[in-house]
Amino acid sequence: MESSTSSQYSPDPLALQLEEEDYVPIEEIPSELETALRYLSIIIYSIAFLLGTIGNGFVIWIAGFRMKRTVNTVWFLNLAIADFIFTFFLPLSITYTALGYDWPFGILLCKFNSTVAFLNLFASVFLLTVISADRCVSVVRPVWAQNHRSPKLASIIAFSIWLAAFCLCSPYMAFRDTSRDDETNVTHCYNNYAFSTDFEDMEVVALRSMRHQVMISVRFLFGFLLPFGLILVFYSLMALKLRRSQFSWSSRPFRVMATVVAAFFLCWFPYHILSVLEVIMHHWDNKGLKSAVLIGSPLATSLAFFNSCLNPFLYVFLGRDFKESLRRSIFSAFESAFSEEQGRTNYSQGKFRSLSDQESHFT
Repeated sequence: MESSTSSQYSPDPLALQLEEEDYVPIEEIPSELETALRYLSIIIYSIAFLLGTIGNGFVIWIAGFRMKRTVNTVWFLNLAIADFIFTFFLPLSITYTALGYDWPFGILLCKFNSTVAFLNLFASVFLLTVISADRCVSVVRPVWAQNHRSPKLASIIAFSIWLAAFCLCSPYMAFRDTSRDDETNVTHCYNNYAFSTDFEDMEVVALRSMRHQVMISVRFLFGFLLPFGLILVFYSLMALKLRRSQFSWSSRPFRVMATVVAAFFLCWFPYHILSVLEVIMHHWDNKGLKSAVLIGSPLATSLAFFNSCLNPFLYVFLGRDFKESLRRSIFSAFESAFSEEQGRTNYSQGKFRSLSDQESHFT
């Protein structure tokens, strides 16, 4: 970045792992507030790293090596892997923030760090969508689910999800770049959408803006809007079926899955909204909107990061009653959270077989 330009700009805190508006005017945020937001981000990232690596590592160990392989364990194992990979590399972001957004790790890790963040986003939301679809099919079409629902099929679907997530996050591997400010000796890790450090040429600026908007639109569409819409459809179909039938449904696994989905969307919703507002900022020069985005960005990013350490605790405390979870071993708590529905019903008498009975034929 040219020195004449760099003296007027500082890196957007949201550029830490996710999207950025390349560089933003430093006078838009008071220095005291910017410092407070930076320290808050460091604290939240550190908590997410500690809880996320330990909690998700434990889920991987339990679901992958200690429990019987079922459709549910395949889903939650892959969710835990996505969150573990992301939280494992959070020290890079913590260091970047602590150094005042000075990236010391080189261009390859700059590209890799951002790619991992979006790989986690897409893989997680696709897995949650598939989990919702799996539950819906088991309720709406129980006979089909009994004959086709298997851990092998779940593993194939999970692998396809990882491929799709990698394809969607791969552009960040190309666009992510580093730029050194000779005046301040600070290296920025940012999205170089135009593959150019020329911030004056209008054609380059237009290309950068167009690609930025396309990337945000694709992420909002495939990382939030479509998955959330599909999940609402699946839940609606399940609610209608359950209302019209005498289906014997254990509420515990349903509650775990519903809470995990809700937590994901609540944690990521502010970030996606701010991303959309970023696009609006390209077409509407409003100081109030810009200030709201700049102040809200680090908070929304921190909330999104924090989601990666929540799931293990939801598995424990929603697997059984809270007090009972504290009395049991941690392994039993995870086993309860991942277990298929218990009990047996007679389909020939107008009721459906439980998922645990269906699953036993495929393990």
